[in-house]
Amino acid sequence: MPKRPKHLIIGSTEDYSGKSTVLLGLGRQFANRQIPIAYGKPLGTLPSETDGMDEDVRLAAEVLNLPSERVGPTLAFLNETAILRRLSGEDGTDYGAALGDYAPGGGDLVLVEGAGSLDEGRLFGLAVPEVAATLGGAVMLVVRYDPTLCVERILAAQALLGDRLIGIAFNRVPEGARATLEGAIAPFLEAQGIPILGLLPSSALLRSVSVGELVEQLRAEVLCRPDRLDLMVEDLKIGAMNVNSALKYFRKGNNMAVVTGGDRADIQLAALETSTHCLILTGQMPPDPTIVSRAEDMEVPILSVALDTLTTVEIIDRAFGQVRLREPAKVHCIEQLMGEYFDFDRLLGQLGLEAAAV
Repeated sequence: MPKRPKHLIIGSTEDYSGKSTVLLGLGRQFANRQIPIAYGKPLGTLPSETDGMDEDVRLAAEVLNLPSERVGPTLAFLNETAILRRLSGEDGTDYGAALGDYAPGGGDLVLVEGAGSLDEGRLFGLAVPEVAATLGGAVMLVVRYDPTLCVERILAAQALLGDRLIGIAFNRVPEGARATLEGAIAPFLEAQGIPILGLLPSSALLRSVSVGELVEQLRAEVLCRPDRLDLMVEDLKIGAMNVNSALKYFRKGNNMAVVTGGDRADIQLAALETSTHCLILTGQMPPDPTIVSRAEDMEVPILSVALDTLTTVEIIDRAFGQVRLREPAKVHCIEQLMGEYFDFDRLLGQLGLEAAAV
């Protein structure tokens, strides 16, 4: 009878903690240590419009170079339609039973991606605590640093998960917060029996999104430089002031997307004189030809959106929150950060695994 693989469930205390990014970094490090892995995401959140496959699953299979037999199925999607079907009784599936044999073939360790928080998925029996209990797996939580709430959230998670919680990785740690984490928060949590496995610093590159992704999210029309949609956007600025104030404002940004009205040629020109990687014009007004010419020379794409400024900004903010490791530079970055700021030897010990001798 084949040996049953171990399961490591990667969860988070709140949405947009960088859980998917850290999981992919973990997967790369396990592969580097010659530990065969599989991956699965029982509760999907991002179904593809083309084939219905969860986008996180597709990305993980690509980044971790996993054959199809090492990728577990998505059992349910957390969306309005699925929730209503569940509430009405139309969907009576026993997802716990379906999860009971969740063991994609060929791996010693299955990395199981949990939902955005510890509560999500409870309606389906697929919340992180339920998945961990059903699979008999260990849980590692990715926690976004918050000076007032992160400790409370971790203690609440410990009360919910008990001994299944084998460690915490703090993510997106500001440089100014590292001393507090190392000197006060980490020792306190360790004394409560909660191992701190990593303190991963904030990275502008990891949080960035490509102009191409903004085009997709905004359903924007590309007015110039469609060949530079690979540019990465690290900051968002809104141009709604006078031009002198705008110049001072824009000079504080780096690799920006600037959202402004199509009729604000003065703001657009000011943005092109600073570190701007993308101009996003609202109001469906065509830019002045001199602006287009200048943007062509500066290799800055101009996008036109059929949205108001508030909606545009909300969509871009959400894109920053839902970072994906599509770009090789991001994959390399998270590998470097995990190698420097994450204690893999301790995690392996917690899991009872050994890395192969290299």
